[in-house]
Amino acid sequence: VERPPKQNVLTEFQSVIKETFFHDEPLRAFRGQRSHTKFYLVLQAIFPILEWARSYNLQKFRGDLIAGLTIASLCVPQDIAYAKLANLDPQYGLYSSCVPPLIYAFMGSSRDIAIGPVAVVSLLIGTMAQNEIDPKKNALAYRRLVFTATFFAGVTQFALGFFRLGLLIDFLSHAAIVGFMGGAAITIGLQQLKGLLGITNFTKNTDIISVMHSVFGTVHHGWNWQTIVIGLSFLAFLWLTKYTAKKYPKLFWVSAIAPLTSVIVATFCVYITRADKEGVAIVNRIERGINPSSAHEIYWTGDLFLKGFKIGVVAGLIALTEAIAIARTFAAVKDYNVDGNKEMVAMGTMNIVGSMTSCYVATGSFSRSAVNFMAGCNTAVANIVMSCVVLLTLELITPLFKYTPNAVLASIIIAAVFPLVDIPAAILLWKIDKFDFLACMGAFFGVVFKSVEIGLLIAVAISFAKILLQVTRPRTAVLGRLPGTLVYRNDFEMAKQ
Repeated sequence: VERPPKQNVLTEFQSVIKETFFHDEPLRAFRGQRSHTKFYLVLQAIFPILEWARSYNLQKFRGDLIAGLTIASLCVPQDIAYAKLANLDPQYGLYSSCVPPLIYAFMGSSRDIAIGPVAVVSLLIGTMAQNEIDPKKNALAYRRLVFTATFFAGVTQFALGFFRLGLLIDFLSHAAIVGFMGGAAITIGLQQLKGLLGITNFTKNTDIISVMHSVFGTVHHGWNWQTIVIGLSFLAFLWLTKYTAKKYPKLFWVSAIAPLTSVIVATFCVYITRADKEGVAIVNRIERGINPSSAHEIYWTGDLFLKGFKIGVVAGLIALTEAIAIARTFAAVKDYNVDGNKEMVAMGTMNIVGSMTSCYVATGSFSRSAVNFMAGCNTAVANIVMSCVVLLTLELITPLFKYTPNAVLASIIIAAVFPLVDIPAAILLWKIDKFDFLACMGAFFGVVFKSVEIGLLIAVAISFAKILLQVTRPRTAVLGRLPGTLVYRNDFEMAKQ
């Protein structure tokens, strides 16, 4: 074999860049094509809907319509609850399930993912933004900071996809994500004790010690028994429907419509009994109408601009990690490919536009995507149907949510985040890789006992340390041939014995 010709430094550098970022040759389809064909291919690359829409038919629309209506019944009460988790008025949660899903439907490559606010990102934004501005004392400045963070979350996601830098997400290992999500779920659940127990004065801290002190310190004068009855009753109902759906998969719709059913029944009960006069906290007023423009509310200069940038980058990475994991999971089940870079560009675009239309960070929701999948969705048209239903909700029926008790919203959040605590995954990590288990537990305890930001920092630090350890100390094996065979085994001396 002849020695390969010697390459200069520039050629070697180009080869490395191509192998790292362009190994799939994204421009291969453009070679030898006419100008108008190249233009259409560019449009098709930006808007994948142009590719699959050609084979779309009435039968597929029937499945998407049913799926879209089903996830809409789930998303409306969840959006109202998640907005409160982010310290925003309820309508902003509904806004975030209106514009972003429409944009994703045209630009995303996943058929099954359902777009909207999610609990973990809502908590992350609410916690980090609250540390900078008090949402009660200065609601306008707080809202502007959230919109600024949403804009930079979108910019971060778009940049990662456009420059094909999705490999940076791999620094958050699966083990770290399991621990972070579990810790965030516990933290979110603890935060909902305020609404579930009817506590008025509640701590702003998210660590378990502060929350428990706040809960039990008000047991004799801060709890409201009517609120507790409402919250626990509907929490039991939601868990019962989840158990039913898990045991009988064909009854998935029972769990899907349970949150909306809970909201309707609880609202009606509070209205006819006027329980709000007895101390039961209610939603009160939800602004009616479609998304107003918020482009003028984004901070473009000053100290809050930098704080919004910091919050946005963190929230954008977490949202992107969750969305791509969900998209790849369902794509593997249905045996089709999801383009990670297109997903990042789509997510980034929808959040950039969302920040200018009164939305906060939206991403793929696992609970809604699972319902979407079970309901028989075929394409991203299900997101369009869901968005239209939310639009009608904003235009027509938001005044009906006035007497919705906060306790039922708290029970919806607790029921939604409970599956995020993945104990079997943690046990499997312990059996397979102790270092991964350490990363998982570090992230978990960091979130639970300190804060979401600290837990995330620990998760990234341990994941990065593992990568460096694997690079600097790669695993090696000494092979030896077993006498009288053609079999080679690791640890030859032990095998020979």
